[in-house]
Amino acid sequence: MSPAELTSQSFKSYPDQGRKLALDSLELLRQLPLCFVPFLLKELVAYDWKFPAEKNELQQQLTYFRTKTPKEQQKAMAAFRQMRLSSQLQRFDWVKTPAQFLESLSVHLWATNQINAFRKASESYLENVRAQFPPIRPVVPRLVMAVIGKGVGRIDYTPFRKLRQEGTYFSKLQIKTGSSPVLQALIQRAEAHPLAYGHWYIEGGTNLGHSCNGLTCVSYEALGSARKLLSEKIREAYESLSFRAEALRTMLARIGPEDFGVHGGDPVLERFKISTLTEGSGTQIFSTTFVQWASREALRRAQPLTLLARFSPRQRERPMKDLLSQVPRIEEVDPLGSLVDADAGAYLTWINQQRLSGAETSSFLVWFEDHPEAVAIGPSFPKGTEYSKPISLERLLGTLA
Repeated sequence: MSPAELTSQSFKSYPDQGRKLALDSLELLRQLPLCFVPFLLKELVAYDWKFPAEKNELQQQLTYFRTKTPKEQQKAMAAFRQMRLSSQLQRFDWVKTPAQFLESLSVHLWATNQINAFRKASESYLENVRAQFPPIRPVVPRLVMAVIGKGVGRIDYTPFRKLRQEGTYFSKLQIKTGSSPVLQALIQRAEAHPLAYGHWYIEGGTNLGHSCNGLTCVSYEALGSARKLLSEKIREAYESLSFRAEALRTMLARIGPEDFGVHGGDPVLERFKISTLTEGSGTQIFSTTFVQWASREALRRAQPLTLLARFSPRQRERPMKDLLSQVPRIEEVDPLGSLVDADAGAYLTWINQQRLSGAETSSFLVWFEDHPEAVAIGPSFPKGTEYSKPISLERLLGTLA
């Protein structure tokens, strides 16, 4: 089937909002090349569960094409039309399962040495879209806070090695037990700048309870039942005589909240939680990996004004078979290993923040929980410097954007 053969019935299995947008864009979709249309359909299939920032980006792409004349559209897609596709790809049900089509397309492009040309065409296309629709700057400078090292005592480890060179290292932070000042800073920003999915709290440890009023909250512990069920599915797949990695990925991609008995909550957020477990490697097993991946995806997809990522001790590494096993066992935590993981996770979170609009005015804080050490990055904090005078955590938080 070619894009020109698309009809209104082609999208009958799509969710309501995505189907409506697909039908509104039907004539446009018919004009685009086969190796490009599934990228848009992948977004339309999940449109009903996307964050406002994601919906806006897809709308911009569709508007980009609508503002072009037929000749301009042909020129914009010329490089994509030159891609040689196999007969197998051309027979693929790319309308119903665009994500699976794109996986096969990637393999084909690598195998036929077309991947570099395709990447160049994609980058050029995105540059043109962004030139017409520059990224929207946040209404207030972004603030990301990472709390690491819970439960770690005196150790021979130097945290923030990479982040110190990007900002100011505070070596005599005056603190109280617990992370409440950091959470309070998040709540204050949420109250001052209310925005749907604009202020996130991602917790690697305890359930969040009633601390999420006005916040978008994700907790590793709260997803315990989902993690257990997912581990069972993965273990069964691994132990199957007909195990194939591709089949496992397809199975994970099709899992939704309804498969875990999740009903009645925010469908957008529930989908996000489940996708964090099904798309991330190790997010089902290690809390530090879960927090790092959830933070990455929240920044990439929701583009929030504020994000607090609190890392907690993960279980010790064991053979994968044991980690996926459902044999009852008291989990042994690894505080020091978790600190190393969280330190790297905080650095990656800062990198992901830098990819968003307004990065030059944004601020970042990473704090070694219950220790007098922190690093602050932002316009007010000179790079590669140390502040060795006593300063309270509350005062430092007050200087951030």
